[in-house]
Amino acid sequence: MDNITVLVLADPTEPRLAMLKELPPETGIAVGNSAEAFVRAAPDATVIFNWSLMGDLQREVFRMCPNVEWVHSRSAGLDGLLFPEIVESPVRLTNGSGIYSESLGEFVVGAILYFAKDLRRMIRNQAAGKWEPFDIVEVRGQTVGIVGYGDIGRAVATRVRALGMRVLAVKRHGPPAHQADPLAERIYGPEGLIEMISRSDYVVVAAPLTPETVGMIGEPELAAMKPDAVLINVGRGPVIQEAALVKALSEKRIKGAALDVFDTEPLPEGHPFYKLENVLLSPHCADHTPDWMDQAMRFFLTQFERFRNGEPLRNVVEKKLGY
Repeated sequence: MDNITVLVLADPTEPRLAMLKELPPETGIAVGNSAEAFVRAAPDATVIFNWSLMGDLQREVFRMCPNVEWVHSRSAGLDGLLFPEIVESPVRLTNGSGIYSESLGEFVVGAILYFAKDLRRMIRNQAAGKWEPFDIVEVRGQTVGIVGYGDIGRAVATRVRALGMRVLAVKRHGPPAHQADPLAERIYGPEGLIEMISRSDYVVVAAPLTPETVGMIGEPELAAMKPDAVLINVGRGPVIQEAALVKALSEKRIKGAALDVFDTEPLPEGHPFYKLENVLLSPHCADHTPDWMDQAMRFFLTQFERFRNGEPLRNVVEKKLGY
C-alpha cells in the first residue's frame, strides 16, 4: 500500500514525533492538537494515530475521515476512545497493550515487598535515628489474586511466581476448562471474583476500564479481603470504588493499598490517600521507564509497516468488549 496519509493527534512540539521520519518518504503526515489542523488531510487519511490527546478530539477527527482504515492509540487504556462511531465501524483499532506490562509487573513486586517487609517503618525509624527490630512477612507461599489476566496480569504472575508465590486470576473470557495455565493455579470467571479475593493475600487489579469493570471492586469485594491483605491497582482508577476503599483503609479493615491509578488525575490536593499511612501512592508513573515513549513510538512504526504490507496488526481491540 503506497501514499498512506497519517493523522497524528499530538502536540506538534512533542520530541518523539521526530521518529516519524522513519516512515516511508511517500507517507503523508499531518500533526495537530485541534480538528482544524486536519481539515486538508482528513479526506485522504487512512490512518489515525492518537499519540497523546483526548477521545473528544479523536471522535471529531474520526468523523472527518471517510477513508480511515486503522486507528492506533499509544496508550493501553481505551477509556474515552470507544465512541459509538468507531465501535460500529469496520475500522481496525489497536493499542499499546504489552509495551508497559513488564515495568508494571515490577511495580507490583515492589509493592508486595513494601508491605511484607514494612519498608515504611524502616524509613521512618531510620529518619528518627531509632533502632527497633521487628518481624517481617515472608511472601513465599502466599497467594496473589489477579483481577484482569491480560498482558499486565501475566507479567505480574511471572514475577510473583519467581518469588515462590501462588497465583489465582479472574478473567472475563478465560481459557477452556481443560486448558491448563502455566502460571495460574486457577482462572475464575467473573462469578468467582469474591471467592478469589477471599483466598488472596495480595489482590492485584489489572483490568481495563469498560462498562463491565467500572466499580467492580466495591464494598462486598473489599469486605471479602483478608484483614492482612493488600490491594494493588495498576489498571484503571474507576475499576475500584474509591470511597469504599478510603473507608476500608481508614478503618484498617485491610492491611493497605498500593495505587498507581485514580478516579481523578492528578489526585486532588487534600485527598485522603495522601495522608493514609497504609497507602503507597504512585502518581500514575509506574510504567514510566526512561525509554517508555520511545518504545511506544517504535511499536507504532512496526505496526505501520505491517499495515503497509497488508500483514495482520498486533493488539487489535475487540471494540464491543472494550479491550
